[in-house]
Amino acid sequence: MTRGSLLVAGTTSDAGKSVLTAGICRWLARQGVRVAPFKAQNMSLNSMVTADGSEIGRAQAMQAAACGIEPEAAMNPVLLKPGGERSSQVVLMGRPVGDADAISYQDLKPRLEKTVHEAFAELRSRFDVVICEGAGSPAEINLRSRDLANLGLARAFELPVLVVGDIDRGGVFASMFGTLAVLSPQDQALIAGFVINKFRGDSRLLASGLDLLYTMTGRRVLGTIPWLEGMWLDVEDSLDLQSRPHSTVPPLGPELLRIAAIRLPRLSNVTDIDALAAEPGVQVRLVSRPDELGEADLIVLPGTRATVADLAWLRDTGLAAAIAARAAAGSPVLGICGGYQMLARTITDDVESGAGTVSGLDLLPASVHFARRKSLGRPTGTALGEPVIGYEIHHGVVHVEGGTGFLDGCAAGSVRGTTWHGIFENDSFRRAFLTDVAATTGRRFVVSPDTSFAGLRQARLDALGDAVADNLDTDALRRLIDRGIPDGLPTVTIGLS
Repeated sequence: MTRGSLLVAGTTSDAGKSVLTAGICRWLARQGVRVAPFKAQNMSLNSMVTADGSEIGRAQAMQAAACGIEPEAAMNPVLLKPGGERSSQVVLMGRPVGDADAISYQDLKPRLEKTVHEAFAELRSRFDVVICEGAGSPAEINLRSRDLANLGLARAFELPVLVVGDIDRGGVFASMFGTLAVLSPQDQALIAGFVINKFRGDSRLLASGLDLLYTMTGRRVLGTIPWLEGMWLDVEDSLDLQSRPHSTVPPLGPELLRIAAIRLPRLSNVTDIDALAAEPGVQVRLVSRPDELGEADLIVLPGTRATVADLAWLRDTGLAAAIAARAAAGSPVLGICGGYQMLARTITDDVESGAGTVSGLDLLPASVHFARRKSLGRPTGTALGEPVIGYEIHHGVVHVEGGTGFLDGCAAGSVRGTTWHGIFENDSFRRAFLTDVAATTGRRFVVSPDTSFAGLRQARLDALGDAVADNLDTDALRRLIDRGIPDGLPTVTIGLS
């Protein structure tokens, strides 16, 4: 039986590929279709660990949730995790295989392409439909020869391609026409239609533009997704950071609880703060200067792909001294993964930075040694009397040398650290932790007794599914999925032959 597929590409990064893919997946899953997501190559510092210990992009895990299935390595066979200005760790089928820069990465393409094609074919053999998400934009013609995730994949498997554009940025018609026009005739033949994302206002105002775009390209706009508030969970990368709310729900008690999360230069797994920001009365801000700490009741040092380099940045900005002063005064500080490593006495790193032994912030009685083998897992434990399920992704191994236990890490005074990500997605633990912070700081903050982070995520995914069902031509969408690339799509020629 022929298995249906579709690739969602974008005019730019952050045009809405991830959320549209998730919305299509949810729309199909609610009709009883066995659907899976796929992103051949993902560059992101937000990742998670699957049940079998594989590391994949966080967005693909979110899309798997939209499908109602467990995430797996085949859904994101190549993950690139930037560690410096010009190099990235290459994760292949959930396991790191080395570092590469833009030039040496080209030499890996034959191996990566084979794995990508095998993973996609295997997923398609098990599911009715596979919805693929592209990477960046297919109009990056300088990268076309080594493209794995956009038209390289679509050409190999004859996938119809939808191009989504973000109208909130302006110039959406030009970007859609231009994306098509710069492609070769063979690649243009794969582009089957467009979707406009993040529209605010009366969509009837777009009618003349939609007609002209069809006249110029021979492709229809299948629909216009309106601006959706609150679609900030499980973001893909730093481009989405500004979409995060400071506080979404009014407090239940007389006072807010203020959290400052340090916006490290190589910030990773920033999704750890999503569940905190979802709590009524909890205000979460990403900060990069000491003066932005303000009256924060809790400082969070999140994960990072470059612990030693980002620790140096903390010192250069004055944040290290400010955090130490807050800790000395008894203010709560939490370090997660790389942030936990920074809180230790010393860090010995001959793997990630090659810096040897450097001094940490010395706020926790621990030392760190970087191992060449990455630790990946889904640990469980208890803290503050509540069960906790998390996931871990790290090279740094922390040796606790005192203090009291906190999950897999330790605590000293008001400072805590753990390598576990995702801890605040555990509702009962999150409530206990925030209650403890409020008691320590004297805030009259009342924790919500019934906020369900899993329920909130499902509601967001339902909203995306509704957006697809209510605003796209779903009959045309289903024809593309079931029948493939339409015949007779015209070629646009402007100056280049």
